[in-house]
Amino acid sequence: MEYQAPKHCISVAGLVTNESGEVLLLRTHWRSDTWEMPGGNVELGEPLDEAIRREFQEETGIVIKPIGITGVYMNTTKQVLSVCFRAQYISGEIKIQEDEIVEARYIKINEDNIGQYITRPQQRSRLLDAMNAKCFIPFEAWEVNPSYKLLHRLEGDRDYKC
Repeated sequence: MEYQAPKHCISVAGLVTNESGEVLLLRTHWRSDTWEMPGGNVELGEPLDEAIRREFQEETGIVIKPIGITGVYMNTTKQVLSVCFRAQYISGEIKIQEDEIVEARYIKINEDNIGQYITRPQQRSRLLDAMNAKCFIPFEAWEVNPSYKLLHRLEGDRDYKC
C-alpha cells in the first residue's frame, strides 16, 4: 500500500463570558438542534489565535482577545482536530451572519442545565472543560522557512495556577 499524507481539518472554538458570567453561544443552520461556542475552520497558514478572533468577529460581531487553550479534541470520523480557547471580550455587540448563524446570545450555563441547551455530548464536554479550566496552555505560531520567526505567542493567564 502506498503512503498517503494525512488530510486533517483544524477547527477552533472559544469561550467568552459577559459581566454576569453568561456564556456567548450560538446555533448554526446545519446544527440548529444544539447551542455551541462560536468558532470554525482554520484557514491554510492561519495561526490558531488569529482564526478564533476571525471566527468570533464573523459569526457574532464580537471582538475578542484569546487568553489560552483550554482543550484539544479529535473527531476521528471526520478527521477534525478542534482547539478550544478561553477568550476575553474586547468590544462589539452581537450581530450575526444570517446565512450561517440562526441565533447568538449570552446564556447562563451550568452543569445542571447544560443539556437543555447543548444536545451534543462532544460540545458539552468542550464547554465544561473551558468553563472549568484553572489554567491555560500557551500557544505559539512560528514561521520556520528560511529562518525561525515567532509570529504569535499567547502566554495564558498567569493569575491561574495549574
